[in-house]
Amino acid sequence: MSDRKRKAPVDDAALGDAGSERGASGFDHFAALSSPSPLAADSYFLNLYASEPNFKQLARQDVAFASIYREDGKLDFNDPSVMMQLTKTLLRIDFGLEIELPEDRLCPPVPNRHNYILWLKGLLDTSSYEPTGRKILGIDIGTGASCIYPLLGTAQRPWHFFATDIDPKSLEHARKNVWMNGLEDRIQVLERTATSPLIPLSDLPVESVDFVMMNPPFYSSEDEMLSSAQRKERPPHSACTGAPVEMVCEGGEVAYIGRMMDESLVLRDRVQWYTAMVGKASSIEILVGRLRKNCIDNFAVTEFVQGNRTRRWALGWSFGPMRPAEDVARGIKATTWRNVLPPPLRTVILTIPSRREVSPLVNRITEVIGALELISWNWDSEPAKGVGRASENVWGRAWRRKKLREAKEGATLTEHTARPEKCQIGFAVKVDVGMEETVASLHWVEGHDQSIFESLCGFLQGKLQDIKESPK
Repeated sequence: MSDRKRKAPVDDAALGDAGSERGASGFDHFAALSSPSPLAADSYFLNLYASEPNFKQLARQDVAFASIYREDGKLDFNDPSVMMQLTKTLLRIDFGLEIELPEDRLCPPVPNRHNYILWLKGLLDTSSYEPTGRKILGIDIGTGASCIYPLLGTAQRPWHFFATDIDPKSLEHARKNVWMNGLEDRIQVLERTATSPLIPLSDLPVESVDFVMMNPPFYSSEDEMLSSAQRKERPPHSACTGAPVEMVCEGGEVAYIGRMMDESLVLRDRVQWYTAMVGKASSIEILVGRLRKNCIDNFAVTEFVQGNRTRRWALGWSFGPMRPAEDVARGIKATTWRNVLPPPLRTVILTIPSRREVSPLVNRITEVIGALELISWNWDSEPAKGVGRASENVWGRAWRRKKLREAKEGATLTEHTARPEKCQIGFAVKVDVGMEETVASLHWVEGHDQSIFESLCGFLQGKLQDIKESPK
């Protein structure tokens, strides 16, 4: 077993201003730099698997990998021992992690699991007014022998995890992998039973968590699992042997995720984001249908694609009002998926040629929005972005009539707004200057009422119309 080591949170690691391209020394190169920079860390992790791993380079970096590297530069993806070593090597070189894996449990493909963590980072970062890189607490349901998701999460961010499983052997190895990386203070592995609630909040010393994640068993029976393997539906990186407890459950992934969905209807906003990886495209439509049936309007759907391998998808939903960015919530571009995606969260309100002055546009935006009776409005000139919050549709005719009526009745605006106001919509206006055009866009940040967002879009488009028509 490798020497036990203490892993520092990524925000404490010295990740400096070096480029995001993966260098010859991988994670150690970034961790050794002297100038702390979480943004550089995010850039490094985001670009890790933008291209396929270079096996020849990995063989130079890791002696153990060199022993299974073939002279023709290819790997035998059907050999479990080869895939196990590839997983260990990628975790060591790219994340500074060490793990041990039993031969009869799933060997996780690192790029695929990493994609889930990247999506979670985007989901949490863009659905909060707090700064990127804040401390996060999550639950990994069915963590497996590798404990892969908590390890990847804690390597990248100051996150903490409760990791659960029902299989004694997986629990034993998961605890060992946490110990090997010195992460006992940030990852707590918990034993559960098949009949226990999936989300163990009633048994935890916390009232709420930021997210729940799971990679559920795909198959409803061992026969289905074997049939899938014979049809070669499984991706090459699943060559390592997995136990039925990891891959099979009654009703398959739809039933398993549906079970978590039922629990979420009780727990509601005690968890900000409920998320799951999905292995079958057909499951997404069924699960989104269930969300809509339960009037859950804040959800996200995305697709994970790594090279030419089998696709995976992810689904997340929230009972809270904070909405993620458009590319996070609507992460599938194909038009055939249009019916399962949440409503658009970004609308272009004005486009002008790049040769035009930007200042008239910015001045008009700040003038128009600044004149509204908002809970708050803050414009940051450096990124050319403003964030506002409103208690209701304060730009519509109904609001103006309401103010006139209150004035006639002797009520003042101060008296009306003295009470704490509940936000009905949070929004951001962004001006992006490109090579050919300047685009002003409106982003839906907070709220459940789509009609208010659409109304604000129409209002701003109307107010900016003369800027669009101006020849200068």
